[in-house]
Amino acid sequence: MHAEKGDELLVHGRVVGQHDRTARIVEVLGSRGEPPYRVRFEDGHEAVVSPGPDSVVRPPREG
Repeated sequence: MHAEKGDELLVHGRVVGQHDRTARIVEVLGSRGEPPYRVRFEDGHEAVVSPGPDSVVRPPREG
């Protein structure tokens, strides 16, 4: 997995009824764009994450 500051991290829900979560990558802590990442979720909560196979990095949406 590779990401840059400003990319979006989409974390798919792991169980039935759990919603997907989207976060903005605010800092890349790994070398060469690799995890872990410091992210900010929609509700303003920040966390350091090492995304698993249930996650997708997307370029930032323009608009």
